[in-house]
Amino acid sequence: MKSLLKEIRNCTTCKENLPFGCRPVLSASKTSKILVVGQAPGRIVHNTGIPWNDASGKNLREWLDMDNDTFYDASKIGIVPMGFCYPGTGKSGDLPPRKECAPQWHEALINQMSEIKLILLIGNYAQKYYLQKSAKRNLTETVKHFHEYLPLYFPLPHPSPRNNIWQKKNPWFKEEVLPFLKAKVKLTLSK
Repeated sequence: MKSLLKEIRNCTTCKENLPFGCRPVLSASKTSKILVVGQAPGRIVHNTGIPWNDASGKNLREWLDMDNDTFYDASKIGIVPMGFCYPGTGKSGDLPPRKECAPQWHEALINQMSEIKLILLIGNYAQKYYLQKSAKRNLTETVKHFHEYLPLYFPLPHPSPRNNIWQKKNPWFKEEVLPFLKAKVKLTLSK
């Protein structure tokens, strides 16, 4: 695992397409029980090298009812984005994650993470990649039917503050999904 993580952190596969350079950001261990699969690092995460070290990460940790020490303990929580480096900014926010990363690295990582019991799929990119044809017609429907993907996968919207409007339009997420998520995470970490 150490050599694989070093290889990923030194990856330059898409350097020509990364306006801020290569800085793969991830955290993983052979003993991680929960894997968080996000989109791609934002500018703050790129600058600090700490995954989910921004407002989205704060929201995600609240959703999980998890403190920073637990969240950043790789022996418990693995953090692997679909695109490992910050892709830059487009007209309406960050660009999509680079498509090279997941096919190049995810399988090798997960194969070494034999203790994984739960994979949180954050956002459309992770859900489409992992759920493939079993994903519903859109993120809202996929998240609404999260039970169908358990016990391994748990689809979630992105916890960005920009998605507060989505949460207001879908109160069932806070009322039904988040309590189930918190209980599932707690149970998974207790095993």
